Amino acid sequence: MKKATIAVLLAEGFEEIEAITVIDVLRRANVEVAITAVDDHVETVTGAHGVSLRPDRILADLVPEELDMVVLPGGMPGSANLAASEGVRRLLRAVYDRGGMLAAICAAPIALQAADLLHGRRITSYPSFRPQFTEVEYSEKSVEVDARIITSRGPGTALWFALELVRQVGDAATAKQLREAMLVHEME
Repeated sequence: MKKATIAVLLAEGFEEIEAITVIDVLRRANVEVAITAVDDHVETVTGAHGVSLRPDRILADLVPEELDMVVLPGGMPGSANLAASEGVRRLLRAVYDRGGMLAAICAAPIALQAADLLHGRRITSYPSFRPQFTEVEYSEKSVEVDARIITSRGPGTALWFALELVRQVGDAATAKQLREAMLVHEME
């Protein structure tokens, strides 16, 4: 099986638990992870709670045809920064249009909505963002999968979200092994 390639997009004000958990779990699953700065002119990206990460890529360097999935951590103002970026919206549409997957947690589904990718989809998000999603079937599940769009609720669901991403790139056995090794209980 081809090794999956996933870009995790970081905008200033991202939610650290959601970003780091996803990056860690994907790398434990031997997935190629491109930690990507949305702003092309930064050496580090600072999260909503002051934790900074050094990206290994910038948005302009991503090639949609090389990506199996794009992941959007939530947090504020990180999610708003993702949604406001034309480059992010263009990348999301390009990856999705060519058959790739998109994943967003917490407030980050607003970026999928800004890219006009949620109409008629079943999604979840951080509860206070629910009123912003008017053209979707809203779910209160911890992780929701609708075709090639995966969404989750927030920091407390980040491990389940990350394990679902591993499963979605075709490695259910590794997702199960990681869940057991990290003592993650079955999702409700």
